Amino acid sequence: MLATAVAAYASDEQAAEIEYTVQLASDEALGTFLVDGEGMTLYRFASDVPGSGASACYGGCAELWPVFFAEEIAVPAELDVTDFNGIEREDGSIQTTYRGWPLYYYVEDEAPGDFKGQNAGGVWFVVSPDDLPSE
Repeated sequence: MLATAVAAYASDEQAAEIEYTVQLASDEALGTFLVDGEGMTLYRFASDVPGSGASACYGGCAELWPVFFAEEIAVPAELDVTDFNGIEREDGSIQTTYRGWPLYYYVEDEAPGDFKGQNAGGVWFVVSPDDLPSE
């Protein structure tokens, strides 16, 4: 029994040390959605075509909706790291994708937990793992 307790403690301690680049947050109205490692909400753009390898957000759009990029993806057990990938943007930069959808921030989200971009223009949405099928 002691060995089990020590092993469980070690596992919890190791898990606490992992710095996730993407994790989950939840809201009573929105349900569960993706946030970055700092807790900032991640969005998808309805004009993007998932799995196309391209983003439809450039210029002024990209100023309001900056791209999310993480060189290495570390996620909690509730997420599958293989659902994340990257696309090359027109300027050569890389944007992280989730299940083929390019990921974005919203410039008006000021603090972790903000989701001011939800349903903006009827085309911007928080990224809910429950609502997006795997590629």
